[in-house]
Amino acid sequence: MSKLIIGTHHIALKAPGESAFKQALHFYGELLGLKTVRRWEAPDRRGAMLAAGSCLLEITDNGTLDKPVLGSIAHFALLTHSVDRCIETVREAGYEVIMEPKNAELPCDPPYKVRVAFCRGPIGEEIEFFEER
Repeated sequence: MSKLIIGTHHIALKAPGESAFKQALHFYGELLGLKTVRRWEAPDRRGAMLAAGSCLLEITDNGTLDKPVLGSIAHFALLTHSVDRCIETVREAGYEVIMEPKNAELPCDPPYKVRVAFCRGPIGEEIEFFEER
């Protein structure tokens, strides 16, 4: 079988509310010196991706919710050339598919076009398969 995963794309942190989101951006960006690669803001959807070596750190907020949801680490994303093939593989192995493959576009400048899908791993973790378009 050919290699499906080619790297880790990003680690996602979910901040509980706007204040925590700003604090996380300050901590990772200003204190630790991670450079912001892209940032987006839409109603109830704020986020940023910061360069963290060979992968990105994605920070999003819970909109108006002031408490953590699903913990502070939301999921991790594995970079692939074929989201569809990855989902096909995990589904055939009996793992739960949380979100079917879909094209998405982060509302940043320039728009970031991707194809993503999620499954639940063997110990309950959420895994995102991530393909840049």
